Amino acid sequence: MHRQLISHLAHADHPIASPVSAANLDRLLTRAKLPAGARILDLGCGEGAWLLRALELYPDATADGVDIGQEALASAAESAGRLGLSDRLRLHQVPADSFEATQPYDLVLCVGATHAFGALADALDGVRRHLRPGGLALVGEGFWERPPSKELLELLGSDPDEYAGLAGTVARARDAGYATVYAHTSTRDEWDEYEWSWTGTLTRWALDNPGPDGDEALAAADEHRDMWLDGYRDVLGFVTLLLRPTDR
Repeated sequence: MHRQLISHLAHADHPIASPVSAANLDRLLTRAKLPAGARILDLGCGEGAWLLRALELYPDATADGVDIGQEALASAAESAGRLGLSDRLRLHQVPADSFEATQPYDLVLCVGATHAFGALADALDGVRRHLRPGGLALVGEGFWERPPSKELLELLGSDPDEYAGLAGTVARARDAGYATVYAHTSTRDEWDEYEWSWTGTLTRWALDNPGPDGDEALAAADEHRDMWLDGYRDVLGFVTLLLRPTDR
């Protein structure tokens, strides 16, 4: 089972695909205060939950979703059809850092998908390419709530500089030429809801589908749960920044 399929299955009951509640997703999108006829882009859109909600909140907006996951994009298309939004949503199965657009966007999202570009600074540079003057970016990124142990870094295959603290994350955005105009820091409840959903939904699918795929999915759920409960819980945080480019 490839990584994108595992992720698609695990996010079935939490399509927001980040430790963010539906109410806080609405708050972030509403705070963007998009103009009439807004153009929206999501780089790493997954099942499209952020884009679909944005199209509901801004009835005259149009959107493009970019992802490499075939299953996720199929789910996004199905949801758009069910919600009557298909005519305002275009989906593209290409890497986020390879997407080319003919016109700039009023809002560009990259929530929990900055790894598609490399480091946060690379993602912010990639987002900037698609923004119109005065446009906004909505970027979700991890940060260290407290310094990680050597053991946790080894478990995650990470290094101390992969993330900064919360203040350092805002500073990294500033150094990349962005001003933070609003933000949401995910709560422990949001993290727990996300992680229990991710691991539990994948576990249920595995038990309902015995065989090699089910075994692989169950192993992935167990590994993820152990890494969370015994590792990064209360160490790794998540912040979603609403950013506006500056003149540097």
